[in-house]
Amino acid sequence: MIVRVVDYTVPNRKGEHIRLITTILDPAEATAEQLAACYQERWEAETGFAQLKIHLRGPGRVLRSRTPDLVRQEIWAYLLTHWALVTLICTAATAAGVDPDRITFLATLRIVRRSVTDRAAFPP
Repeated sequence: MIVRVVDYTVPNRKGEHIRLITTILDPAEATAEQLAACYQERWEAETGFAQLKIHLRGPGRVLRSRTPDLVRQEIWAYLLTHWALVTLICTAATAAGVDPDRITFLATLRIVRRSVTDRAAFPP
């Protein structure tokens, strides 16, 4: 198989060296800079999955629902809660004039959990 190798160094991460391998051979189709940016976006998605699975739901926890409809409802509840927290992060970052990546999800989750004293105080 013929592949294209893109080597680059990430200056703001202590000069970390990254090597990407792709089947996109034509630089006109995707430049090295575009591929590097896509790789970073992939890690943004992985971070989102970890936020859902590890921090929001909890490590090793399984869904509590026992029927397909309730499983879907529980998944939607996690997704909407994650969306609300990320929206809160973006709003706070914009107001403070900082990059949203500088505000940690876990710290935001802890602050919100401490702020909500009665979880049943509002309708779902």
